Amino acid sequence: MTRAEFERLVREAVTLIPKRFRREITNLALVVEDEPSAELLEDMDIEPPDTLYGLYQGTPLTERTWAYGNTLPDRIVLFQRPIEEECEDDDEIRAVIGETLIHEVGHYFGLSEEEIEEIEERYWRGETLRPHEDEK
Repeated sequence: MTRAEFERLVREAVTLIPKRFRREITNLALVVEDEPSAELLEDMDIEPPDTLYGLYQGTPLTERTWAYGNTLPDRIVLFQRPIEEECEDDDEIRAVIGETLIHEVGHYFGLSEEEIEEIEERYWRGETLRPHEDEK
């Protein structure tokens, strides 16, 4: 899959984030890279065959104080090669991108791993917000 095709799937996945959350996301860059560096995997204590699909880098909203500001954007990095290697087809790639994006946006909002896992389970069951819930 080309980088352009992968990035198109990422843009599609962004639309899965409910509007009420998308409106609250500011100063956040969404970046696609080939794969995590060996140094990053080592820093995170991730050993082969495990890898990383995505990473949030920044200060979660819940940890920002009144002095927070005038900073570079937080980043969510999605790693194309590990996602593609894990998936059998484009539909599976789309699904993994969606789950990874949801996970990393959860970190941006300061959610715990348990809260994020609960949201991911709803994602895989196909549960979404009803239209009136999405507008809040």
